[in-house]
Amino acid sequence: MSKKVKINLLSIGTVFFWSLAFPFSKVAMQHFSPYALGFLRVCIASVTLLIIGKFAGNRLPKVKDLGWLFLAGACGFGIYLFAFNRGIQTLSSASSSIVIALTPVMTAVAAHYLYGERINKLGWLMLFTAFSGVVIMMLWDGALSINTGMLWTLGAAVVFCAYNILNRKLSTMGYKAIEIVTYSMISAIIVLSPFSVQGAREIMSASPKYIAVLLMLGVLSSALAYYLWSLALSMTEKTSDVTNYSFLTPFVATLMGSIVLDEVPGMGTIIGGIVIIASIIVFSKKGKI
Repeated sequence: MSKKVKINLLSIGTVFFWSLAFPFSKVAMQHFSPYALGFLRVCIASVTLLIIGKFAGNRLPKVKDLGWLFLAGACGFGIYLFAFNRGIQTLSSASSSIVIALTPVMTAVAAHYLYGERINKLGWLMLFTAFSGVVIMMLWDGALSINTGMLWTLGAAVVFCAYNILNRKLSTMGYKAIEIVTYSMISAIIVLSPFSVQGAREIMSASPKYIAVLLMLGVLSSALAYYLWSLALSMTEKTSDVTNYSFLTPFVATLMGSIVLDEVPGMGTIIGGIVIIASIIVFSKKGKI
């Protein structure tokens, strides 16, 4: 198998596992509260990543870097899952995945101000049109029908943007991608620990169906997805060959939502989603100098 085929398979696998999180988080919350679900998910993911890290040769973090790793874990997994789960309670899988897809654009804007990475005029225009798509989705049914789930999900995208910036900083400090994910995920356990008792209570009363869904979210959508993503990025010579696959997530998540939950995207989601995804693709291809 050629290197390019391996990279493509790893990227597609990542997108598929990430997409599972959108409909199956809604299934899990038929039993688990959004807060307990986040705590249990990072616990399962952390154990899985520690096992993977054992074979991947993970090194222990330096004491002086623990603060940065904790902050990365808080943004990327702790606060992110808190906001993500709150948001998807009232959003469809399609709407949630489309809003989360804005994260790379937000990251590029943050890098523009923090690292001097330049965005051209077309890029700023695409940024405006992308967020116009969000407004379309939020206000399609009338100015007074703003879905709070959309605001929570936008918040999740913002904190994950912060994680991406912190991830970049930790990479320059010598940490491998799998090490960053592993220690950030473990840090998220501390962030979500106030919900540990509730999580223990809910998992004790969960049926095998909901435990299986929880394991899927923790092992596949969290641990394995990020591990495959880090492998793909470590193998490629051009980062965009991997990151461009993230554009598929809303489409796969929408398909999974229709299969698992019989969700049918509304016209506002379709129109707003087309505007957002088209803007993101143009931004990625032509929006940066």
